Amino acid sequence: MKALLFVFLMPLCLQAQQLLSYSKDTLLMGSTFTFTALHSNYELAQKAVHLGISEVVRIEALISSWKATSQTSEINRNAGMKAVLVDKELFNLIDRSLKISQLSQGYFDISFASIDKIWTFKGQIQELPSDAVLAASVAKINYKDIILDKVSGTVFLKNMGMKIGFGAIGKGYAADMAKEVMLNLGIENGVVNAGGDLLAWGYKSNGKAWSIGIADPNDKNRVLSNIEITNQAIVTSGDYERYVLINGERYGHIINPKTGLPVKGISSVTVIANSAEIADALATTVFVLGQEEGLKLIDHLDGVECIVINSKNKILYSKGVNLNLVPHD
Repeated sequence: MKALLFVFLMPLCLQAQQLLSYSKDTLLMGSTFTFTALHSNYELAQKAVHLGISEVVRIEALISSWKATSQTSEINRNAGMKAVLVDKELFNLIDRSLKISQLSQGYFDISFASIDKIWTFKGQIQELPSDAVLAASVAKINYKDIILDKVSGTVFLKNMGMKIGFGAIGKGYAADMAKEVMLNLGIENGVVNAGGDLLAWGYKSNGKAWSIGIADPNDKNRVLSNIEITNQAIVTSGDYERYVLINGERYGHIINPKTGLPVKGISSVTVIANSAEIADALATTVFVLGQEEGLKLIDHLDGVECIVINSKNKILYSKGVNLNLVPHD
């Protein structure tokens, strides 16, 4: 689950640089998206926001595994049977996803959609599933069984019952694409907040960078730290809103694709990158890898930073992070 991020905006009025701000919230891809455009022409700002919304609607129709008419659903229906011809856009998104799987040694995997749903997080589970049940639940997850044919432009899932889904990368990709259509219309300053996958470019009306507040995992209404960004994305993943208690021990909803068990030891991961797609995917990856291996991975990537809050409320971060902690009584 993508955790709450706070964006501190200027009032929606004429500012010193003669920039006007137009914002709109709408439900897309199962989350609330907020689009903000700043421009001296208010009507152009409105037009850009609505074009951004239309772009996300288009992407959702293409990549959603919940829509029966999407190409992703067509791939899943034909798992183990035949390859499916898809648009180049979807093919390339899958290709990039597989590269992240290789980078993370499979801890990020879009075939995670194949998992058997043995976990619920509304208090019904009284005991841990057996080792056999856990192993069976993740048996069909393997990014190496996603076969791409670059010549024919087809995608094939090798095994019956396999599925792919873009829950850990799709909203970030949609945010990036919404930014592009807004930028192409002349919006040089704006924000797309895709349900916690936040992308900001340019500056606020006062010429300052965007100030993003990261929520405290123990109190989502409390800002733990502020980070100033421009032309960057910031994504926070947290497990503190959906969990189950078993024998007094807390198990969050983020599952390790290799074991079938919920990840333990981390409360939230925030990733800052140049694209929301990358930040989205890496936030999940670091969460599953754990604080040591996750931060080690980030420190080997150019243009990517990370903040981890572990289950003991200790804050750890990658080499290039400049934290501005918010004082509280």
